[in-house]
This record gives sequence, structure tokens and C-alpha cells, in this order.
Amino acid sequence: MTRIDIKLKTALSLGIFNIARVILYRLGIQLRYPPLLNINSQVSTPPFFRMPLLQSNTIVRKQWVTDYLYFGWFTKSIAEIMPNWHQDPLTGKLSKTDTQPWWRLNEFDPSLDVKNIWELSRFEWVLACSQQALAGNSQQWAKLNAWLADWCAHNPPYYGLNWKCGQEASIRIIHLAMAALILDQIKSPETGLITLIKTHLKRISPTISYAIAQDNNHAISEAAALFVGGTWLSMTGDTDGKKWEVQGRKWLENRVARLIETDGSFSQYSVNYHRMILDTLSFVEIWRRHHTLTQFSDTFYSRTKSATQWLATLVNPITGDAPNIGANDGARLLSLEDTDYRDYRPSVERASDLFLSQKINSMPISSLFDKGGYAVLHLDNAMAILRYPRFRFRPSQTDCLHIDLWRNGENLLRDGGTYSYNTDAQWINYFPNTIAHNTIQFDNQNQMPRLSRFLWGNWLTTKNIIPIQTTKEGIMTGASYKDSQGATHFRKMVLQKTGLTIIDDISGFTKTAILRWRLKPGNWQLNGHHLSDGCHTIALTATMPILRVQVTQGWESRYYQHKNEVPVLEIEVSEPGTLTTEYLFNS
Repeated sequence: MTRIDIKLKTALSLGIFNIARVILYRLGIQLRYPPLLNINSQVSTPPFFRMPLLQSNTIVRKQWVTDYLYFGWFTKSIAEIMPNWHQDPLTGKLSKTDTQPWWRLNEFDPSLDVKNIWELSRFEWVLACSQQALAGNSQQWAKLNAWLADWCAHNPPYYGLNWKCGQEASIRIIHLAMAALILDQIKSPETGLITLIKTHLKRISPTISYAIAQDNNHAISEAAALFVGGTWLSMTGDTDGKKWEVQGRKWLENRVARLIETDGSFSQYSVNYHRMILDTLSFVEIWRRHHTLTQFSDTFYSRTKSATQWLATLVNPITGDAPNIGANDGARLLSLEDTDYRDYRPSVERASDLFLSQKINSMPISSLFDKGGYAVLHLDNAMAILRYPRFRFRPSQTDCLHIDLWRNGENLLRDGGTYSYNTDAQWINYFPNTIAHNTIQFDNQNQMPRLSRFLWGNWLTTKNIIPIQTTKEGIMTGASYKDSQGATHFRKMVLQKTGLTIIDDISGFTKTAILRWRLKPGNWQLNGHHLSDGCHTIALTATMPILRVQVTQGWESRYYQHKNEVPVLEIEVSEPGTLTTEYLFNS
């Protein structure tokens, strides 16, 4: 199959209507189609929020009081001067685009990662300032208004990178609306705030078709912002509000029904993006209830319920951490507690209260989410996840038959993560690729050919699936695939109280097959076909000759724009057969 054939096949998988939406959007930009480009709005001016008269003893965040916080890990002292909304905080580079209209800009400028610019303009700090103000801190109330005024002055409507993306505008609306709820200023908002909300809605509405074409979290965020912002404007008597409310409700219903499977799996095959859409939908429901608006459909609530149960199954109830499976751009919404970025419990608890009307069980149970391709095994305090290909939507990583292993809240067998969407080719070609996952790589190739930054071709399909079952050996599951080159991989895993056994049957490759296990950092010692760090032992056996067993250096990124070294056990063979790995808990 030629590369052109692969692209045509992939285009069909993406969907003709989605391709048409993208073409029409890009054509509209080129032709300067007025509804897309000729939008105008005045610069919003303070005040945006009033200092609350009645203070509350509510729990407040300490984050953002003295330090900026980027992607949940990088902090920078807050000086008396205002933030630079166009500066990359990690490199110090400036984006000199604030005088150019958004539609002229390239968000993938090789000189910087646009997400570094966007992070501060997502307005997470608005929530922290609002909580502090509610607790009686007038300095944080003053900072809230001053920073918003400065942002508006340096980001005039529809100019610069911070207006490039409709989803980024939507995240700002959600955080501003949440702040208004915290401060009880929904019914009588300041004029500056409502003007700012309307300015954002004018940017989001004309291009939502492009977001819909992506079949990802963008359209859910944008529909949520239109619904929230539209209803808010209607409450203030703005006649434009109703059209945005109707548009937002329509696409919320549509996207939830399409992108969230009946088993709760989400279209992006990503744990962190799953949290993001669940937080978005949780806020929509909070907003709807607060204003006693008409309920959404039964399908909407059945899917959000399933999505809540999906995330709860993968989150460790003790630490709140979760597998780093799928793309992870550092996104976090509705951050109301001083918890670590990787603590998913607040999101699960909030969604559970809203959509399940109950608390999530303290210990998750084994579950097969076959619509999305996840088999999750739980036994005592251990969890093992098998990620297999069920690609109704485009995959973001070549991670088929990857395994994550957790015990006592520790991630023992790990996913590589994402690191950055716009960085050196070395890292762009590492983290999403097969080499960065706990699976087998055939003939030094990715499991699927890469067509562009965010697109893979020849999407794999699962040939066989072993439903989760309990046997005398333990809890078992498995799956297999055959790639476009004829290589076949069948993987079975059995979780026991003493450890995890993985059996890999492989064939059809040309030269070599490399099995990789990405390990928790530690003092690992290799002795023949046995590896141990004193607490855990990995034992390898095979029906074919093993050419090489070696501990090499790999990388993982548990936070966006942050990476660290991890040991990787590599096992190389050149003949078909069966490889068996036993990961044993010694204590």
C-alpha cells in the first residue's frame, strides 16, 4: 500500500463530513469569509468583579498567591509587575504576534510551544483569586481585577495567539463563570465581565464547525462555553444570548452522544483528556442546576454517568494518580483545591456527586471497556491495564497492547507520556511512538505509519479479545492484532496476588522484535534473564532464542513540558514464538 493509499484510507476513517468541515473552514480563512473573520468587539475594562460583602470560611487555594503555576509543576515567583501574556515562561521567548489577527497566525511556530503561551491565559488563577477574595483577602481581589484588565489591554479582541484557538477562549469563559459562582455575582455581574464574556462568544461561535470536525474535546469545551455564556447573557437581557445558548445545547448533546461511548470511553483515548471533558460536563451540569435550566437528554446523562465510572476505575483511591495513557497536554479544569496535577480524585468525586448521586466505591473493580479498548484488572491493591486497538476515532499514540501496572499507588510499569506537542524532532518522534510504551516493536517500526504531527495511518484493529475472567491462575484478559506488514501480536496477562504474568505470542515480522518494559526508577540489577530491585523481580522465558536482554535509558513525561529518565528493560528476538514475563512482588 502506497503512502497516498494510506492517506486516502485514513481520510475515510476520519469521516467525509469532518474532512468537508475542515476544507470549508480553511477555504473561508483564505477567502476572508466575513462571518469567520469580520468580528468586532470593544476592549473590556474594569471592574470585572466586586469585593464580596459577606466573606466565607471556605477552603481556599494557596497556589497562585505568591507563585505562578504552569502545567501543575513549574512555578515562578509572582512579582509586583503584571504577567507577560505573550512570553514562554520556560524559555523566556516572546511571541511577537499581538498586533496580528488570530487567523493569520501559525500555532505551530517551531520557535516556541504555543501551549506555554496559552497556559497563563487559561485563567486558572481567576479561581484562586476568587476564593481568596471570598475569604476576605482584598489584595487578591485587587489582583483579580488588575490582571484581567491587563490581559484585556494586551490581548485586544481577536489579535494575537491567545485568540487563535476557540477552545482556549472557552476555557476562559468556564473559569470566569466559575469565579462568578464563587463570588455570587452571576445575577448582577459587572459590565466589564459581561462584555468580556460576549467578546469570547463572538470568537467561538463562527468556528465551532472546525472544532466539531476534530472529534475531540475542542467541540465539547466550545459548546459548553456557548451554553454557559449564552444563558448568562440572556439573564442580563442581552438578546444575542439565546442563539448561543441554543447552539451550545445542541452541540453538547451531539458531541456527548458521539464522542463518549456507551461504556464511558472517550474519543481521544487519553486519561487526562477524559478528565478534562468530565470536568467540563460537570461544570455545565452545576451551571444548569444553579439556574434551574431544562435538563439535558437521557443519553447525555447515561454517557456522563458511564464516563464517570470509567475514570473512577482507573484512578487510585489512595493517591489519586492515574495511568499516563494517551495524549496529555497538561490540561486541568476547575482546579479548586491545592492538589497535585496528577490527583484525579476531585474530578471523580465531583462527577460522582453530580451524575451518579453517590460516592464512588473506595476500591474499583475489574472492568472491560471494549468500546474504547481498555481491560482493567483489579486485585487487592494492584491494578493492571491492557490497552488494545478499538479505533473508531483517530489514535494519538502507537500504544497498542501497552500494559500499565500499579501496586500500592505506585506505577511499576509505565507509559512514556507526551512531553510536548511542539519540540525538537527527537522528542516528537519518541513519546507518541511505540518505543515509549510497554509493548512489542516489530522491525524497528511504529505499529502504524505516521502521516503528520497528530495523525497515524493504517489504524490497527483487534483480532481477538479475551473477556475478563477469573481462573485458578488469577484474573485474566488478552487481545491481539495483525499490522499492515503482516506481523501478529497476541498478548495475555494474568494478575495474581504475587504479581503479573504476561504472555506474548509473536510472528510475521521480518528481522527483529523488541519487547520493552518501562520501569519505576530504582537500583535494578540484571542477572541473566532475571532483573530485580530488591522489592520486585522480573523473570523472562522464551520458546525462541533471546538475542539480547538489556536495561537501557528511556524517558517519561508525567507532566507537560517535563521529562525524566527511567530504566527500560529490552528483550530482543529474531524468530517467532512465545515470550513470557513474570513481574513478581517480593514484598
